[in-house]
Amino acid sequence: MNRPLNFLHLTTFYPPYSFGGDAMYLYRLCHALGDAGHHIDVVHCLDAYHLLHPAEPEIKFTPHPNVHTHGLRSGYKWLSPLLTQQTGYPWLKLGRIRQLLERRRYDVIHFHNISLLGPQIMTVSPGHEHAIKLYTTHEHWLVCPTHVLWKFNERPCEGPDCLRCTFQAKRPPQLWRYTGTLTRTSQHVDQFVSPSRFTARMHAERGFAKPVGHLPYFTDRADRDWQHPGPRPQEKPYFLFVGRLEAIKGLQTLIALWDQVPDCDLLVAGTGTYLDELRAQAAGNPRIKFLGAQSQQALGALYVHALACLVPSLTYETFGIIIIEAFARKTPVVARELGALTEVVQDANGGFVYRDDTELLSALRQLQASPALRTELGENGYHAFERWWTKEAHLKLYFNLMRQTASEKFGHVPWETEPRADVAAV
Repeated sequence: MNRPLNFLHLTTFYPPYSFGGDAMYLYRLCHALGDAGHHIDVVHCLDAYHLLHPAEPEIKFTPHPNVHTHGLRSGYKWLSPLLTQQTGYPWLKLGRIRQLLERRRYDVIHFHNISLLGPQIMTVSPGHEHAIKLYTTHEHWLVCPTHVLWKFNERPCEGPDCLRCTFQAKRPPQLWRYTGTLTRTSQHVDQFVSPSRFTARMHAERGFAKPVGHLPYFTDRADRDWQHPGPRPQEKPYFLFVGRLEAIKGLQTLIALWDQVPDCDLLVAGTGTYLDELRAQAAGNPRIKFLGAQSQQALGALYVHALACLVPSLTYETFGIIIIEAFARKTPVVARELGALTEVVQDANGGFVYRDDTELLSALRQLQASPALRTELGENGYHAFERWWTKEAHLKLYFNLMRQTASEKFGHVPWETEPRADVAAV
């Protein structure tokens, strides 16, 4: 028989103090675990968020009674994440984390994006012998100082030249990366996992010594709003871009060719540091519309009514959570043939992947011309979503991972008194 478990998740960013898909995944995971009756503590770094975004978040997120967030804030503000970035040690954060570890007996300690908590955080001890420690590689931070394998601020990284690349990205070099810190601290984690097979391979190819398993992302069935969609945001047909407005996300490549996509708008949902440049680039085209940051509810209607969701990222995404958010609304996807994006779209047969502008324009024209094709690809994506990327499918994989990790570490599963064949009752 299972009992409610205690989870401690450690990350740099957590909604609403967050920017990307990794934080949305963790938010959904914590709420799914909370719905199942487990206790969840989440530690995240408010100083790191405000280093990049001084104001409070614009969008609010619904809390959960079983999910308890602990935002770390020091009186030294930006100095706290800078110290961690340089030394790899959570100097001004460790006391609060140790208080949590002393107060509750955790069954699972799960690390996520810990870039500004530092690699040393992987060594924290739960204070007892029967906890497992997991790590999800939401980014390529373990093998890349800039997190995203974007070389010299201009192209996907084909091979390491990390010190020069760090300077090109205008970031201070991380001294701890030139010691054995990462090799030593990673030994304290029982299992590393990546959301895509591609990302797991990249870690091995770039020299990360620990095995990395595969645990894909999910989006909640509550997002199945294609059944009762909100009103169309506009009558005119449109394609949709959703995501952070940064150069590596590739929106500028869509803007550059949108004059060649007649009778169709491009709606852009999101914000970021590249917004001003993108607005200037699009200034002459009234069919490109910037909507700003959108709530999950508002995004639902945008996905449902779009001809397709476009994912033109220029570097190696670790998964592409936008893709399954679109599939959950029966909306096809057109993505650049690069990294994990190819894997997710082709696994589902839910859209097109493209290598150049010619292939991209061909895909867009086919979708414009054939509602039947749009429906077929949307259905394919939705069926794949149902099979692999729902909350239920993910929890089954997640708890199987936990059981396997515990069995390999202890020879048994400490939180179970008898074996179980599935996790439906968890």
